[in-house]
Amino acid sequence: MSLGGHPNNVVSVKYCNYTSLVFTVSTSYIKVWDIRDSAKCIRTLTSSGQVNTLDPCSNSQNRTVTIPPGENQINQIALNPTGTVLYAAAGNAVRMWDLKKFQSTGKLSGHLGPVMCLTVDQMANGQDLIITGSKDHYIKMFEMSEGALGTVSPTFCFEPPHYDGIEALIINGDHLFSGSRDNGIKKWDMSRKDLLQQVPNAHKDWVCALGIIPNCPVLLSGCRGGLLKLWNVDTFLSIADLKGHDSPINAICTNSSHIFTASDDQTVKIWRINSLLDGQLSDTGDTSEDVASN
Repeated sequence: MSLGGHPNNVVSVKYCNYTSLVFTVSTSYIKVWDIRDSAKCIRTLTSSGQVNTLDPCSNSQNRTVTIPPGENQINQIALNPTGTVLYAAAGNAVRMWDLKKFQSTGKLSGHLGPVMCLTVDQMANGQDLIITGSKDHYIKMFEMSEGALGTVSPTFCFEPPHYDGIEALIINGDHLFSGSRDNGIKKWDMSRKDLLQQVPNAHKDWVCALGIIPNCPVLLSGCRGGLLKLWNVDTFLSIADLKGHDSPINAICTNSSHIFTASDDQTVKIWRINSLLDGQLSDTGDTSEDVASN
């Protein structure tokens, strides 16, 4: 199965366990796919809040790099834990989508630069908690009230800011980790909303991706130079580092036994967690394997 017809690079993909819908992002468009129905594109959403039941990208013969007037590049999307709301970072704001009605319900605003990344969690009262990271160096928190519509302002701004734009965010329990173009990683307390620890020069280049190994106190970070690093989440001490890719690592995800890293070198690498933690760090067949595009 292949989901095609995008105008340019696909920069973000999300799957909803509740509806079996897949969301893919390219330029200013979000394509919604029903993979139960022969991978049919059922809606196309835009950064400005428009909805198309037809596929405006289907007739595109060439890769389009020009963003239509009134639209912005969508940098990342995230689903809330119940799969009822989609959040899309575009321009200096995050657009909210009601997925029951496929309607835009408003925007999260407050950044002075493009929002590059976001993550969504759930508060004790069941409402959504959204954390956003921007090129303006700041991380902001939005605590959503039920039925919130229109423009929503942040409830908190994490300080001190990074020295450059935020590229990656991940929540692990009561802690938030942020990775930045300033090469650093910060660890924040979500309850007290203050900075706990930081590694100013975690990498020699931009920190582009973060991940967590399930049921294990290990943070993963990937940088623009292709290096993959492992950190103890409690002490913030480096456990290991290895040359993961020859180009920037754009994304990291994990399951109970494997780490997956996606890169500009057109490959996804699969790493066995036990091999990495046991210190077998050579990039060999029994530690990792490549999944290359055809």
